[in-house]
Amino acid sequence: MDSLISSLKRSLTRLFVLIPVLVSLSISPLSVSALYPSDPSSVEALDTSLHGQDLQNTEYVKYDLSGKDLGQANFTGAYFSVSSLKNSDLTGANMTNVIAYATRFDNANLTDVNLTGAELLKSVFDGATIEGADFTDAVLDRSQQKNLCKVATGNTADSLGCNTTSAGYVPASKGQNTFNPGT
Repeated sequence: MDSLISSLKRSLTRLFVLIPVLVSLSISPLSVSALYPSDPSSVEALDTSLHGQDLQNTEYVKYDLSGKDLGQANFTGAYFSVSSLKNSDLTGANMTNVIAYATRFDNANLTDVNLTGAELLKSVFDGATIEGADFTDAVLDRSQQKNLCKVATGNTADSLGCNTTSAGYVPASKGQNTFNPGT
């Protein structure tokens, strides 16, 4: 029963996070130039060190932020889609309530990053350093969760729910129907 309630809570959380995004896009659609910069060099124009910058509610669609110093940056409410943060240093960054869809975090340093409430579906974390990272209420693909749990320890493992991923599927007892006890 607890797992059913937990599953419903996660589903409702996802729904409540996505509804405002969809509503805001329908009310004021983003211009194509905002989503896809017409000048690819605009990404190169970004300072290589965005360390400690306040980048709340910013959008990064198809941006390559690979190898950038993003440590201690405040990305609260930011939106990443099909972006790359490979080999980036995000140490201590605040990524609370970030939406990062299909974003690559390969070999990124996520030490002490706050990812509370983040939507991380289809994102990949191969080789990422996650020591001290907080994934509380974050939504990510089950396969990525399992891979991160292989290297997670302490509070990071707890915030990823690593103890619940190992439980897996438990079949009903043979010959016992717990849903209809009289049958």
